[in-house]
Amino acid sequence: MELSLVGLQSAGKTSLVHAIATGGYSEDMIPTVGFNMRKVTKGNVTIKLWDLGGQRRFRGMWERYCRGVSTIVYVVDAADRDSIPISRSELHDLLTKPTLSGIPVLVLGNKIDKSEAISKQALMDQLGLESISEREVCCYMISCKDSVNIDAVIDWLIKHSRTVK
Repeated sequence: MELSLVGLQSAGKTSLVHAIATGGYSEDMIPTVGFNMRKVTKGNVTIKLWDLGGQRRFRGMWERYCRGVSTIVYVVDAADRDSIPISRSELHDLLTKPTLSGIPVLVLGNKIDKSEAISKQALMDQLGLESISEREVCCYMISCKDSVNIDAVIDWLIKHSRTVK
């Protein structure tokens, strides 16, 4: 299974890769410049994770790394309310690309351990997830720091790896 992790800078994409790979969390993650690739085996599923930089200058590359993946994992900092409108426009812009048509999207609201994090419903509303059609869209609220819902995300990904043609 091949996944692309996209989202704005500091949303927690590298922390998510680390949490999936090691089950741990590191306070001192450095921002991804360009991209990183890591293979993780969970049970009998090998997950190839493309962790793509979220800075503005890298967002144009997202489409290239999302082509042909099993799922696009879109990570949002649920505690950074100011970045959510930008996240929304980047997500919707990405999903208009014909080459990505039909690829399921797993939206992860990260950093729910912070008091300023918004609710799942608020995140779904602000990202306009209900307006996305012709592909499966799923949303989980997670905390890489506290390992909240990481197992549920892995389970969802593994379940979906079997349905991909």
